[in-house]
Amino acid sequence: MWTLTANFQHCSSFPFPSISTTSRSSYSRARPKPTLICSSLQTQVETLNGTLDRRLSERTEIRFGLPSKGRMASDTLDLLKDCQLSVKQVNPRQYVAKIPQISGLEVWFQRPKDIVRKLLSGDLDLGIVGFDTVSEYGQGSEDLIIVHEALEYGDCRLSLAIPKYGIFENINSIRDLSQMPHWTEEKPLRVATGFTHLGPKFFRENGLEHVSFSTADGALEAAPAMGIADAILDLVSSGTTLKENNLKEIEGGVVLESQAVLLASRKSLIQRKGALDTTHEILERLEAHLKAVDQFAVTANMRGNSEQEVVERVLSQASLAGLQGPTISPVFCKRDGKVVADYYAIVICVPKKLLYKSVKQLRAIGGSGVLISPLTYIFDEETPRWNQLLKELGL
Repeated sequence: MWTLTANFQHCSSFPFPSISTTSRSSYSRARPKPTLICSSLQTQVETLNGTLDRRLSERTEIRFGLPSKGRMASDTLDLLKDCQLSVKQVNPRQYVAKIPQISGLEVWFQRPKDIVRKLLSGDLDLGIVGFDTVSEYGQGSEDLIIVHEALEYGDCRLSLAIPKYGIFENINSIRDLSQMPHWTEEKPLRVATGFTHLGPKFFRENGLEHVSFSTADGALEAAPAMGIADAILDLVSSGTTLKENNLKEIEGGVVLESQAVLLASRKSLIQRKGALDTTHEILERLEAHLKAVDQFAVTANMRGNSEQEVVERVLSQASLAGLQGPTISPVFCKRDGKVVADYYAIVICVPKKLLYKSVKQLRAIGGSGVLISPLTYIFDEETPRWNQLLKELGL
């Protein structure tokens, strides 16, 4: 027996699951040769699709939906700025802005759930929201494609929480909860949540038949203590708020893990002129920046008789291999009137978490004058997710 109250309110800060995306493992496969997207490919895309959808053809600009408020909004703007895609807003009260680096692109500030809805309706072409928002409001639509599934902010999980006390004191898993004799058609498990699509689906899959769903005004964490609900299903980051309200998560109670994703309308990518090229540029900038964020460029000088001798010393240390191997070049100086190369310069990329270990290893094999530089971008020969997107579109 499933009961949904009539007065649902959205309680999450951003939306839900996916849609059309691929496993991380697929991105690590051997890369095909670079694919160039230009006007000829756009023509091919339009030819494959046939007649343009009327709503899509009514405008020429490409619309990019971004969260309008909260931490998600500020973190999104920070990421785009770091990718040299600063959003320029003439009036902070306006909902429309520009990214000057990309012509023909309009930024629209919207609630995350409205970004998903407007991607589906054709009013937006691209958007950044939480994976939870895509899952809740996209509800598996094939017209939504997750272009980048891990923008590395907005991390949280949609999780079930129950009281630590009373009849739940010894309940530590979703299996324990489903086996409690308390839940009947007349007295179902009462769950407060804003996730009215994912919630019922989750409980059904876990064998809980007698469940009713409702929302509470204000913070959901207060609902069990007020007697409004037996449990809550909500977004959790650190879990501190749950603990402070005498609630606990249980084994098997996580519905999904979420973070910010780049989302696109399949129809827009296929039908709207320039949408695919714009997506390509945004995706490349995001991937290149996110890859560089965790790396340092390390430069050092090392005395040696030849490049071969130096490179063998460097590669004897596992943490000094770099992305594809070290770059070695001679350092010339003038001694006794002659130009000589007694030293060689080494340049490698090192993960930030291994920086000090790498510096110690460099010095141990004769490195000196070690310089550390932050990186903004690391552009690969091609973008793995771009090839996956083309495959998803059948191109």
